[in-house]
Amino acid sequence: MSDEFYRIKRLPPYVIAEVNAMRAAARQAGEDIIDLGMGNPDLPPPPHVIEKLAEVARNPKAHGYSASKGIPGLRKAQAAYYGRRFGVDVDPESEVVVTLGSKEGLANLAQAITAPGDVVLAPNPSYPIHTFGFIIAGATIRSVPTTPDERYFEALERAMKFTVPKPSVLVMGYPSNPTAETVDLAFYERVVAFAKEHKLWVLSDLAYSELYYDGCPTPSILQVKGAKDVAVEFTSLSKTYSMAGWRIGFAVGNKTLIGALTRVKSYLDYGAFTPIQAAAVAALNGPQDIVAANRELYHKRRDVLVESFARAGWDIPAPRASMFAWAPLPPALAHLGSLEFSKQLLTHAGVAVAAGVGYGEEGEGFVRIAMVENEHRLRQAARNVKKYLVSMGVNVPGQAAG
Repeated sequence: MSDEFYRIKRLPPYVIAEVNAMRAAARQAGEDIIDLGMGNPDLPPPPHVIEKLAEVARNPKAHGYSASKGIPGLRKAQAAYYGRRFGVDVDPESEVVVTLGSKEGLANLAQAITAPGDVVLAPNPSYPIHTFGFIIAGATIRSVPTTPDERYFEALERAMKFTVPKPSVLVMGYPSNPTAETVDLAFYERVVAFAKEHKLWVLSDLAYSELYYDGCPTPSILQVKGAKDVAVEFTSLSKTYSMAGWRIGFAVGNKTLIGALTRVKSYLDYGAFTPIQAAAVAALNGPQDIVAANRELYHKRRDVLVESFARAGWDIPAPRASMFAWAPLPPALAHLGSLEFSKQLLTHAGVAVAAGVGYGEEGEGFVRIAMVENEHRLRQAARNVKKYLVSMGVNVPGQAAG
């Protein structure tokens, strides 16, 4: 009997889990850790959503198996969201499936459409499921850049020209996790044209669609004419409505891909608890003031983070979207690498961040900082970081040379 399992052998140790374990141990020991590592919203969902959950949960008939594809009302609510937000017509019956968060949706679609040996184009650095969902399914990953400039399309061209077998799927996610980069509609237009030319399926992760700043709403790939011929898009209620633990997401778009995902899911789950799905309907169809309020709150946190960390001696580019900042290591400490730097920051500053290398080799030299603590705690984190940097001999503003 072998304990060398094929899929497990293809999964390296989860780098992010190493710092998470250190954080948990420190907290258990009574240390005050400012957790900017995991993208776990610290805000509550809207009160009317919680009330709807409780109301439906009181119904004795609501506790049986639900619908794997999602209850009809929720699929209709998601279709209505696409119409309101993006001006895209979506058939809730054939072009929408409810998923247990976008992560589960991506992983199950990978299982549905991938054969062992298939080649998938995925960004590096990227959220781990964008690559490992397909690796688990038996695919081979060819990395492409995350930054959506001309080099991105040059990398796609090289991949189609020199890869055997030719890639069959292109995965992307903007606003990017972890880099927070954004794209415009013209970028998606080029992607759709490229996908049609080369017979590629496109999987777009739009989990941070509503967390955009500086008056620049994020577009959907489905706004491109003909995009539904090749593309499916994943969204989530996790960040928009602070419902991360509820595990409600969606896949929307191409009927063939939606059908494949629906079929695989029918074998694997019965869908989310019906009261949760009913509450999700209330979130999408009810008052939307929380969406703007959350966006403004994260915007303020972004500004506090960038300003306070700069005064601490660590210059961090201001993200245009998402709940993350993608921060290059302070130059004087770049030699440590992102994992060791993250460990030292946790141990000596009481601040948890996510090592960039955990998102792919191109993430080395960076850490991801989640804006999931209030402004007071962000300033406290900056003060702690400043003390750590000074202890490491880094010259910071207002600090006399020793």
